[in-house]
Amino acid sequence: MKWVTRHHVHVDRVACPWLIRKFVDPDAELLFVPPDEVMSVAEREGAIPFDARGQAELDHHEGRCSFESIIKKYGLTDPALNEVARIVHAADVAADRDTAPEAAGLEAIARGFGLLPHADDHETLEKQFPVYDALYAYCQAQLKQ
Repeated sequence: MKWVTRHHVHVDRVACPWLIRKFVDPDAELLFVPPDEVMSVAEREGAIPFDARGQAELDHHEGRCSFESIIKKYGLTDPALNEVARIVHAADVAADRDTAPEAAGLEAIARGFGLLPHADDHETLEKQFPVYDALYAYCQAQLKQ
């Protein structure tokens, strides 16, 4: 399936593709476009839009970030994944940053990756997915304590 979001990925737009590929659609084809083109590209390509500034079902709604909306839509119930969601939410939503101590670090990492030279958003994802793999492993370990 094709999925489409805004280009120049940051916290939620890195976490969502990680979530999609790991737990929803391992063969997902990810498209990154200017913000004003997300919905038209979704319609033209038959893609699922996400994190499109309030224009998509899989977006910030009812206090959720896009990552949390995907978890809800696809009925994902993994407790460690819910912990990742709590951290991603806090890193992505500045007003909630103090709700997870790990959030400031995740936001700093995302900003740092944004300062590195990358060919495109796909390369950025390739470099950042191990961060989310590690965060997921951390959350799994925390829950076993």
